Order: sequence, then structure tokens, then C-alpha cells
Amino acid sequence: ALLLGLALPPLAPWWIVLVGTGFAIVIAKQLYGGLGYNPFNPAMVGYVVLLISFPIQMTAWPAPLPLYPDGSSAPSLWQSLQMVLPFLNAEGIDAFTAATPLDTFKHNTGLLVEQLYQKDPLYSRANWAGVGWEWANLGFLAGGCFLLYRKVFTWHAPVAMLGALVVCSALFYDGGSSSSHGSPLMHLLSGATMLGAFFIVTDPVTSATSNRGRLIYGALIGVLIFIIRTWGSYPDAVAFAVLLMNFAAPLIDNYTLPRTYGHKKPRRATEKATEKKD
Repeated sequence: ALLLGLALPPLAPWWIVLVGTGFAIVIAKQLYGGLGYNPFNPAMVGYVVLLISFPIQMTAWPAPLPLYPDGSSAPSLWQSLQMVLPFLNAEGIDAFTAATPLDTFKHNTGLLVEQLYQKDPLYSRANWAGVGWEWANLGFLAGGCFLLYRKVFTWHAPVAMLGALVVCSALFYDGGSSSSHGSPLMHLLSGATMLGAFFIVTDPVTSATSNRGRLIYGALIGVLIFIIRTWGSYPDAVAFAVLLMNFAAPLIDNYTLPRTYGHKKPRRATEKATEKKD
């Protein structure tokens, strides 16, 4: 529930939360047997269903910039309640729609990266990856490092994902032309990169189980994030990449099982199933 709440726009209508949470809990989790049996990350399933079904409501991401004609930088508590609960709205404002920094960068209209950073307020008031988003990602990075320090999860999947994303973005970075795909720093500190690396990819139920499998699992997620961000239809891609690799996690486990003592090769699950049938 917390992961889905972090993934949803803060000014989305109340029923968006209800639909996403219900789908994540009932369909993506309980339908498969409950806790520990779900093959897909429930929060990401709920988020993807909402993103595909209600794209307009899922763009209510207000930047820390003036939103109202009076120049106020953010809606008040009452104005926020009017956005979330439409029956309280008496001002004639239906909703806010705003592009995220990744969306703005992806649909750049032929500007050089330097020109975009100077022209667009989402970038002109930031240092690396869009106003507000870079600090949110740094906060998730700090939280992830704390969890690593407490040994809540291992380093393999997060480091592999971030490393693969850096390598891919560095290979395709052209220095900032009008067709640039973004610098490695922008990819690291924008969107849901750090949230995905430390709080989603590390899900023990839906990810690979062995350390070698986690390295492969995380690296492929990083590659898919860059591919979908660059050539896909959606500016951010963490949820889609995670769900695609949830499909592949059992296959990765099948080929990365550690060696059993006394055997030259690790016995795969398919081989054990064949022996049982015989």
C-alpha cells in the first residue's frame, strides 16, 4: 500500500487510490494465494493498471511551481481536498495536469539539452534532473543505503540495476544534442529510479533468489528501464521493467541455482521434475 501510494500522483481523485489498491490486493496478491505466493509485485500491477486505464488522472503531478493565477506555489489543504474529493470542489477547477521532468525531456521539441534546461522551469530551477524529483530520489537513496546498512536486503539487485542504467545511458549519451536520451545523472535522479532500485526490485517474493540471479535480474531491469524510457511510449518505465522481469525470475532461478555439495553441476528444477516423473 505504501509503495502504491508513493507511485500515485498526490492530486489524483480518491477513486484512483481505491481502484489501484483493490486491484493490487485482490487480483495481484490474494488471487494467487496471498502473502508469499504472488508472482508479480502487487503495487506495480496496480500502478500499471491505473496508468493504462486512467492516463489523464495519472498525470496530476504538481511541480513546486506556481499553479494558481494568484501565484501560489502549491494548493492549500482545502484546495488539495477539492482535487482529491471532487464533490467538495466549488471553484470550477476539474484537475491539474502537469508533465514530469522525464515527460518533458522525452517530448523535447528539437531543443538542445542546454536550451531545455534554460527554458523549461522544471529544469531551470533544478541542478540535475528536474525540480523536486532529484531531491526525492536522493531521499530514497539515503533510505535504501540505511536498509543496506541494516542488512534488510542484499546489494546485488539494486547495484546491478543502477549500474546497468548508468552504462546504457552513458553509451547512448551524445553530450546534449536535440536528440539526446539524457545523461546518466538525469536517469539516476529522475522518475522512480531510486524508489525502484531499493524498495521494489528488492521484493523477496517476486525477484530472483540467488545472489547471481539477483545480479542478472537487477541488470536486466536497468536495461529495460533505459530502453522503455528512450524508445517506449511512457516516459518512466520502472513498473513495466519490474513486471517484465517478474515473468523471468523463475527462469533466472532455474539457471542460477548454487551447486549442491557433491555434484559437479547445479541440479536445475526442470531436471528434478523429470526424475520425479520417471
